[in-house]
Amino acid sequence: MGLGMQALFAALPIIASGILLVGLRMKAKTAMPIVYVMTALIALFVWEVSFNRVLASTLQGVVITIAVLWIIFGAILLLNTLKHSGAVAVIRNGFNGVSADRRIQLIIVCWLFGAFIEGASGFGTPAAIAAPLMVALGFPAAAAVMLGMMVQSTPVTFGAVGTPILIGVNSGLDKAGITTRLGEVGSSWDVYLQTVVTNVAITHAIVGVLIPSFMVMMLTRFFGKNASWSEGLAAVPFAIFGGLAFVIPYAMTGIILGPEFPSIIGALVGLPIVVMGAKSGFLVPKQSWDFPPASEWPAHWIGQIEIRLDTLTEKTKKMSLLVAWLPYVMVAGILVLTRVSPELKKFLLSFKVAFVNILGEKGISGSIEPLYLPGGIIVFVVLLTYFLHGMKAKEMSAAIGESTKVLLGAGFVLIFTVPLVRILINSGVNGAGFASMPIVMAQYVSTTVGSIYPVFAPFVGAIGAFIAGSNTVSNMMLAQYQFGVAEGIGVSTALMVALQAVGAAAGNMVAIHNVVAASATVGLLGQEGETLRKTAIPTAYYCLFAGILGLIGMYVLGATDPLFIAK
Repeated sequence: MGLGMQALFAALPIIASGILLVGLRMKAKTAMPIVYVMTALIALFVWEVSFNRVLASTLQGVVITIAVLWIIFGAILLLNTLKHSGAVAVIRNGFNGVSADRRIQLIIVCWLFGAFIEGASGFGTPAAIAAPLMVALGFPAAAAVMLGMMVQSTPVTFGAVGTPILIGVNSGLDKAGITTRLGEVGSSWDVYLQTVVTNVAITHAIVGVLIPSFMVMMLTRFFGKNASWSEGLAAVPFAIFGGLAFVIPYAMTGIILGPEFPSIIGALVGLPIVVMGAKSGFLVPKQSWDFPPASEWPAHWIGQIEIRLDTLTEKTKKMSLLVAWLPYVMVAGILVLTRVSPELKKFLLSFKVAFVNILGEKGISGSIEPLYLPGGIIVFVVLLTYFLHGMKAKEMSAAIGESTKVLLGAGFVLIFTVPLVRILINSGVNGAGFASMPIVMAQYVSTTVGSIYPVFAPFVGAIGAFIAGSNTVSNMMLAQYQFGVAEGIGVSTALMVALQAVGAAAGNMVAIHNVVAASATVGLLGQEGETLRKTAIPTAYYCLFAGILGLIGMYVLGATDPLFIAK
């Protein structure tokens, strides 16, 4: 079978997902079981993957699903806990002192606070925390999910304290072979990796500065009474201000310090600058913008989680804004601490359930670290909040009950989505002698487009993230492949790997299981296709713009790297 036919079969699960979810607007709980069966059949009968390996990959996906659901449960539980304690009413009321304009609020809460959470934790946590918070502030659930997915772009490559680079790129490249070659030209792996990081930071900063502008314009177009792009355009000056406040310190940190802290420092620097700007009215539109009255919202905007915040109760009137916000501050602080402290990280990771070489299949493993995962940290904060906010047992019981109910719908969808991803990724061991399905698709693209491939490199990375739902996993799958293509066409390998990492970050905006997970946190299941239709817009922009920058860097600016592979 030729490469073209291999690529067609490999792409069928992705094509089917798009047709069912976006084209036919089928609910994910119906579409994803169909796509799972299709993926398994292609693996069994086209790739000739053994039944045992398909089953092992499925079980591996179930293990990962449990870990994802643990994070979702923590996020939902935190929201419901703060709802019953009255804190969300205080938080929402506090925003009136900053700005009542929803366009300004989303830049502060979603873009900057979400970026900080991404930098500290990664793995879909920003949407899981920021989306429910936006619902608490009065955003429609559908808008909160769309915006929560969009923030999973610029900060992602340096998310989870640099995991997509430190784990994804480090393990995705032939480190030993490249290090040997670097030694021959008087360089080192550290120098090479920093070159990749610098290219990533600069590319993200240039492309990502406009993501807040996309956010405000898409908010007013899809969730405004007038369905107007222009109402979002009025807030673009402030959105660009918010973008610059983040990407400038972000890029400088990446260039100077490396991959661990760009997203964290970018957010920590940008957040107070933007809040002060909003309070002073700097670039804030003269006419405030809000959603139509909730009574006029169409049903597909509304999730199962309902928060009534019309008035402050006697209890919440006594709660300070600092005390109301403290649970979120604790989540952010503990996430950072557990990621940067080797001793604490080692202790938390010692509590895990591991499944190694499932069903005897080498390399197919999975584990659940309940204390280290963001879900465990959030649940711990929930316990502290119970006492901090003086809650009653019946309030906590109601929060747990509501959270468990919402979780069940997400669990059914993810139990098919994540296993099908693992089948795709693990398909490289087969009787047909084919590369794994993601690699086959990438090979077809590179052999088809030739020397202009750099334009397509981010799209390849995005497809990897679309499949895996992870920048890290996409880099692990495709970094070496992108490196090889760069060598083949005689351009900078470091820039090509950087384009892979940037595209894989953008692909998180359309990763199906991330959409399902984010939707679950606000009780919005069945609208996944609508979310994908919207987030495909900024994803296409991100990949195309990054690809053009890569092409310019390689063929106009003559970008090189420590291996001296240049045009």
